[in-house]
Amino acid sequence: MKKYLPLILWFSGLFYGFSQEITTKKSDIDEIIDELFDEDTTLDELVASLSNYQLLYISANYTSDTYFSGRDIGINQYNIRPQITYVNSNGLFASLSGTYYSEFQPKWDVTVASLGFGKSIGKKKLFRYSTSYSRYFYANSEDNIFSNAINFSFGVHNKNRTIGTVISGDYLFGNDQSYQILSRSYIKLNLVKTKKATLNFTPQLNIITGKQTIELSRFVVENGMPTSQSYSSDVFNLYNTQVNLPLQLNVNSFDFELGYNINFPSEIGDETNLKNTSYFNFSVAYLIDL
Repeated sequence: MKKYLPLILWFSGLFYGFSQEITTKKSDIDEIIDELFDEDTTLDELVASLSNYQLLYISANYTSDTYFSGRDIGINQYNIRPQITYVNSNGLFASLSGTYYSEFQPKWDVTVASLGFGKSIGKKKLFRYSTSYSRYFYANSEDNIFSNAINFSFGVHNKNRTIGTVISGDYLFGNDQSYQILSRSYIKLNLVKTKKATLNFTPQLNIITGKQTIELSRFVVENGMPTSQSYSSDVFNLYNTQVNLPLQLNVNSFDFELGYNINFPSEIGDETNLKNTSYFNFSVAYLIDL
């Protein structure tokens, strides 16, 4: 469990979102909502679309199987992640979320409180940045290796927000420290669009890298006898390559997503014959205009 804790923390801070009909800007908000269902999307486009607002976004995400950094740890379980997020037109956002695992003890594993700021920049607002701080509260004190995280992300998209790439970095610290870098690229295809509803298909490619401490062994000669010694080494590796295939439905104030996800984990240290893994996810969310 501890081996994959940096990745567990990274996934704990992933999902942000919004949705409620607000006068003539509904189509702009729908586009933002579509992106905020994605794992690393920031809040910048909402700031760019509206001039004065305060919003609450309440969501819950169900994942059919649980893998850490794409790896199967031998426990067949689902997880549920509820979250509430506040955002205003100045670019400030705050969120509170938690993760429930069906087979862990205790089942409520971690609660995450985050505070951040994001803006779109450039004449055409095609670039965006975001930075945030997160604090982790564990139900199991043995998992309290990384209790804090600082995130910074920078992204670019085309004028219609149908193609984009985001680079995100996390620095984790507490009793130990680590860091991760994520690259995410997406294409959004509008399948159906009416005055009250939109249906989009948004395939994504995520590439996840980070620092990992691995256990190694070597043979040395002591008193004329060959002896095996174990030692640890910090390495920067590709953890996982992930393909996401989500259908996203926005209906008035509600958002729904049904997705199929495939992991292609990369071997680290003495790992061999890692198998690809896959799972389904379903999420529902509601936007409240304050």
